[in-house]
Amino acid sequence: MTPAYIGIGSNLADPRAQVERALDELGEIARSRLAARSALYASAPLGYEAQPEFVNAVARLDTELEAFELLSELQAIESRHGRRRSFANAPRTLDLDLLLFGEQRIAAPQLVVPHPRMHERAFVLLPLLELAPDAHIPGRGSAAACAAALPGQKVERLG
Repeated sequence: MTPAYIGIGSNLADPRAQVERALDELGEIARSRLAARSALYASAPLGYEAQPEFVNAVARLDTELEAFELLSELQAIESRHGRRRSFANAPRTLDLDLLLFGEQRIAAPQLVVPHPRMHERAFVLLPLLELAPDAHIPGRGSAAACAAALPGQKVERLG
């Protein structure tokens, strides 16, 4: 089994419910087990800022799938939630990002692992650290050190 960390985000069509449903669906992926899930977090949008706040979380799956098989499952879940890819950083019903896949490093047109911007995003790092306080991002170092370098990003744990 490979531990895979999935970043989850939504800011359209009842974002909290979208994220909760996605967490349930992650637990239904074949040859995988939802091992842990973070709390939900609210975050301000990055990049394109003229949109609603996001609800974010991170999940850990223990999976027998290969990374590209898991990516296909994640994209199928996004599609069932009505995900549209209109432009970079656009509002979305659901975004599922494969953040880490064991210690693997993957650089392919359709998949880059570790996620190439995760070290710049407090809304990813804080829930990740909740699940894995000693998380290491291959090629970047400690997730905790990366998070400490991002004091200006607004991220709030939801009750």
